[in-house]
Amino acid sequence: MSLIKFIRISLIIQISVILNNFHAVTSSFDLNPRHFPKDFLWGVGSSSYQIEGGWNADDKGESIWDYMTHNHPEKIADRSNGDISSDSYHHWRRDVQMVHELHVKTYRFSISWPRIMPGGYMNQVSTAGIKYYSALIDELLHYNITPMVTMYHWELPQRLQELGGWTNPEIIPLFKDYARLLLEMFGDRVQIWTTINEPWHVCEHGYGVDYMAPAYNYPGIPAYLCGHNLLKAHAEVVHMYRAEYKKRQGGRMGITLDTSWMEPKSNSPEDREASQRALEFYVGWFGHPIFSTHGNYPATMVDRIRNLSKEQGFSRSRLPEFTKEEIQRIRGTADFFGINTYTTSLVTSNDHNNSAKFPIPSFNHDMGVVESQDPNWTGSGSVWLKVYPKGIYNLLMWIKKEYNNPPVIVTESGVSDRGGLEDYPRVDYYNQYLNFVLDALEDGANVQGYIAWSLMDSYEWKAGFTEKFGLYHVDFNDPQRKRTPKISARVFAHICKTNRIDWNYRPSLNEEQITAMSRLPALETTSGSAGRGLSQRSYLRNILVRSLSLVLIVLALAKYLK
Repeated sequence: MSLIKFIRISLIIQISVILNNFHAVTSSFDLNPRHFPKDFLWGVGSSSYQIEGGWNADDKGESIWDYMTHNHPEKIADRSNGDISSDSYHHWRRDVQMVHELHVKTYRFSISWPRIMPGGYMNQVSTAGIKYYSALIDELLHYNITPMVTMYHWELPQRLQELGGWTNPEIIPLFKDYARLLLEMFGDRVQIWTTINEPWHVCEHGYGVDYMAPAYNYPGIPAYLCGHNLLKAHAEVVHMYRAEYKKRQGGRMGITLDTSWMEPKSNSPEDREASQRALEFYVGWFGHPIFSTHGNYPATMVDRIRNLSKEQGFSRSRLPEFTKEEIQRIRGTADFFGINTYTTSLVTSNDHNNSAKFPIPSFNHDMGVVESQDPNWTGSGSVWLKVYPKGIYNLLMWIKKEYNNPPVIVTESGVSDRGGLEDYPRVDYYNQYLNFVLDALEDGANVQGYIAWSLMDSYEWKAGFTEKFGLYHVDFNDPQRKRTPKISARVFAHICKTNRIDWNYRPSLNEEQITAMSRLPALETTSGSAGRGLSQRSYLRNILVRSLSLVLIVLALAKYLK
């Protein structure tokens, strides 16, 4: 092929890119707005340790996060803890008012195991803990808000951790006892249950590395034991619910997994294979046993860990095996597929020399994938979170294909900053990500709902209070923990109320917000307000300008080479 012919083909490709981008952006233009389904489940989320405070109020027991933050504050970015946090243990009525103001249909929150059962066993049940959650549920129902309750969002009683936590099979009947108590106390008023939030984080970040509590930093073995017991515990609770409670309580029960979208770093077969393998390790580890046609762990995961274990001198695979009976008992134990997703990773394969220098053995070495992100993607308040809106579409379509289009609820999605109320980048995030959720719906994905993370600023685990995800600002210097809606709260409420994205709705600060801003430290008044963000017209204009610039470069090069 001659150089001139090559340039002409490149020019045609560039023009095609312009037209495709123009169509992609204008397809949801306000001149012809797209709507979400009438029964689409809009919600907002939180978790017990992150917002409640009251760490030793009444007779609450110690959790693994209480223990880690009190004994090892150096593990937290600002050496803080969740002892008080947003103090929702005392301000839950205001929380419910906020949920109501957002026009959402559901509030996703979690129950603290040690607040209900201080030592983790049925021999001690907290009346105060039961009353707290019962009152919260009743208040939500008063406003016609559906409670979506997570049974386990990382708050294990510390006494159970001293038995080995999720690595000890004894956790299975204990979790079942705890779940039974929740169903007995609240099941008549709760229609949507999630057994466990983000099992990958529970197991790999809790046991495989020094990150989330209990921070074992023991790679390659206990995480797989944790996952094995966790799946069995989940299945036992779902079977109990279906056999004893579902008929009279009428609810549904699922599980929430999490992942970033794994985008191939290039279009090479090797990188596409790395993308599929990464998704099978991150999502399939827990998704395949529950949602796949045949159950069990993904074959890729089973084969790789077995072969690597043998090479490393182990007498058997570090990934435990299910019996045929266990495979059948776990398969199908979810009424919906909860997925938490925030960002995207670029992936390529690790080489046989382990150039990525992963510990051997470890989850990362077993997976054999190297992750990175494009430095040109828009950043956030978190190092790991860059904005790539199409990632949520790709992930939803992958779940549709991989698991025969199950009912999906996006149970967490959102973006962080470092504080403030003028959070237009968060507005852009929700507009752009939800636009791709609409695309997935139109392309046949069975997406039933979207839960924004999060209701309010709170304790962000290892990041402490340095990163903010909330739609509502919380003044942590105020003993009353005053809550104030951010710009994004008003925009998200508008989306939920109208059931569509209004790209041109970009309100300015109102009097309440201006007053709240005047009390904030200088850092918070500037960190979230990087301009008014992108309207859809600005977004379109930027795409066209960049694309036309490329065309002009190609034309100039063609003329120069004639």
